[in-house]
Amino acid sequence: MSAPDDIATKQSVPFDAAEASVGSAATARATPRYVWALAAAVLAALLPLVATNFVLFQLTLVMVYGLAILGLNLLTGFNGQFSLGHSAFYGIGAYTAAILMDHWDVAYFYTLPAAGVVCFVVGFLFGLPALRLQNLYLALATFALATAMPQILKFGPLEPLTGGVQGIALIKPDAPLRLPLNPDQWLYYFTLAVLLLLMAAAWNLVHSRSGRAIMAIRDHPIAAASMGVNTALYKTLTFGVSALYTGIAGALGAIVVQFVAPDSFNFLLSVSFLVGLVIGGVGSIPGSIVGGLFVLYVPNIAESISTGLSGAVYGLIMLLVIYVMPSGAAGFARLAAAQSAKARQTWINRSERRSP
Repeated sequence: MSAPDDIATKQSVPFDAAEASVGSAATARATPRYVWALAAAVLAALLPLVATNFVLFQLTLVMVYGLAILGLNLLTGFNGQFSLGHSAFYGIGAYTAAILMDHWDVAYFYTLPAAGVVCFVVGFLFGLPALRLQNLYLALATFALATAMPQILKFGPLEPLTGGVQGIALIKPDAPLRLPLNPDQWLYYFTLAVLLLLMAAAWNLVHSRSGRAIMAIRDHPIAAASMGVNTALYKTLTFGVSALYTGIAGALGAIVVQFVAPDSFNFLLSVSFLVGLVIGGVGSIPGSIVGGLFVLYVPNIAESISTGLSGAVYGLIMLLVIYVMPSGAAGFARLAAAQSAKARQTWINRSERRSP
């Protein structure tokens, strides 16, 4: 086993500890994960047939936010680098798509890789000086990036390109090839396809040798470096890949919402991504979608409960969720599955002892 593999296998993936405690018999009887994943994919594919356009619009935004949170998760959850600046990468991706579509009539689907490349370069370059920073100092540096981004987008010489405070309005694309889908249905399917593709890529990355090295740096940075892991390279590359994911999410968000403006990408958006990361589960790829659900729907629920105290209601809901699920939705699901399997195995053992 290689050095990164040896380091990473000790503590880099603590999230499966509960599942490892379940007996082999209970595990064999448990429903395989891929069955649940397939069922979720089928349900997601059938939703546009019954949901209204507004509901589809909301669910599409959930997937967009989930993808942005997944990008943050790769950096914070798997590599241990704390960021408060991912709203900047989201905004860069959104404006890259908007400028290409508005000024040069580039097809919307071509803007996604363009936004990803631009954000990867920006994230990689930002990650170079960030190598000297850790913990609170890195958080402060990324906070500065998030705070500066709206002002940069409003900068006078850039107004012909960015639209200044007025932003850029876009046209929602129609379904290609004369498919019998309205624009909301098509964007839902398009976003779902992009999300599934990037989630699969993230899963492959995390479970690859590079992924194990990334997590080894998170858990044992000194030991990883002593074993020959190029910590500087992996950290900057992870920053770039994280920014790439969030930038593609920003491009999708611009296409779905049909509008970009500087103040839409302020520091509070970074906080929302961080909240979604914690609620969904740090270090969980599927948990990012749960985080997207929380980011979109819970503020609206709090607003509907009390307009004047929506912030207090939102905070109360968040505290309640964290109290009930301290490890996030993913950790709660793993614990529930482990407890269910344990109870099932106990019942089977008792039945076998009672049988003649």
